Amino acid sequence: MDFSLTPEQAAMREQMVRFARERLSPGAAARDREHRFDKDLWRECGVMGLLGMPVDESWGGSGCDALTCAVVLDGLGLGCADGGLVFSVCAHLLSCVVPIARFGTEAQKSLYLPGLCDGTQVGVHAMSEPDSGSDAFAMRTGATRVAEGWRLTGTKMFISNGPVADVVIVFAMTDRTKGFHGGVTAFLVTRGTLGFTQGPAIEKMGLRSAPLGELVFEDVLVPDSAVLGGVGGGAGVFTHAMDWERTCLFASQVGQAERLLKLGIQYARTRQQFGQAIGKFQGVSHRLADLKVEIEAARLLVYQAAWRLDHTRNASLDAAMAKLATSETLLRTALGVVQVFGGYGYMVDYEVERGLRDAVGSTIYSGTSEMQRNIIARWIGL
Repeated sequence: MDFSLTPEQAAMREQMVRFARERLSPGAAARDREHRFDKDLWRECGVMGLLGMPVDESWGGSGCDALTCAVVLDGLGLGCADGGLVFSVCAHLLSCVVPIARFGTEAQKSLYLPGLCDGTQVGVHAMSEPDSGSDAFAMRTGATRVAEGWRLTGTKMFISNGPVADVVIVFAMTDRTKGFHGGVTAFLVTRGTLGFTQGPAIEKMGLRSAPLGELVFEDVLVPDSAVLGGVGGGAGVFTHAMDWERTCLFASQVGQAERLLKLGIQYARTRQQFGQAIGKFQGVSHRLADLKVEIEAARLLVYQAAWRLDHTRNASLDAAMAKLATSETLLRTALGVVQVFGGYGYMVDYEVERGLRDAVGSTIYSGTSEMQRNIIARWIGL
């Protein structure tokens, strides 16, 4: 079992770290304060090839395998101090681009993927509803067959990138007698479609440069060519997207945790109390040592899940374990580093306060920690 990165993977990760530090991190605090999504930086991510990594080159992507995507996103999280931008990139790539590349027809790929890959368009994935978050079986958004194709009606809530989206994968119930498995269909809807309304960004605790909002569908007519993955195939589209998201989005969070840890280590080496660096006190050094162990363990789980995305029929168990371990590690790391910084860590002028606010959401989105434990429990026969 070889745990080393290939020379190409190592070079791509290092290139992404440098790009993120030099181009994406400057101004991160201001964008967070202003709740601002930066379209210029988004386009730069497209030029870098970040927004279409796993897509075939014929559609504008880089043709990377899942593990290479995870490695590069790990580097993005390590280098980028703008957690909201990292989150928006991952939401776009993993919950919209990947499903279109995997389930789209040739016409759909040709129509949507080039713009999604080069940064001229933003993609989203709309599943959650005001009364249906973890409980996808309670979905109310519906689609009925009409002469022109399908009529969509319903509301989606907490949609990442929703206010700035150009392309939306929206999940709707097409046969309530079949329930979620067989009764849900994924549809592609674009900005400006009659009856489709994108609400303003909702103010939130963290990830403030990643816009999140409500999407409303009022008798939205779409043709049969808007169906992604076949009528009744929505559950498969959603599960595939979640496996990629719970793996590769959290690869970026491994990098974010490492970045925060490095800040804590640097501070512990230089901050003097009682005549010595605070890192010399075991109460500080052991805390940071434990976080290092957790981060490296989470990285192995993420990389294993990414490998399984391309080499096994089902990676859902591995993705759930990677998501659970990484999200909770990131939160513990962010909180631990704030504690190491002490009073300074609580101040807005220091990056670690922002890192903690960003980390809180990680145990909620892409399925809460409780839902991941439920998934794992089912896989082990409980």
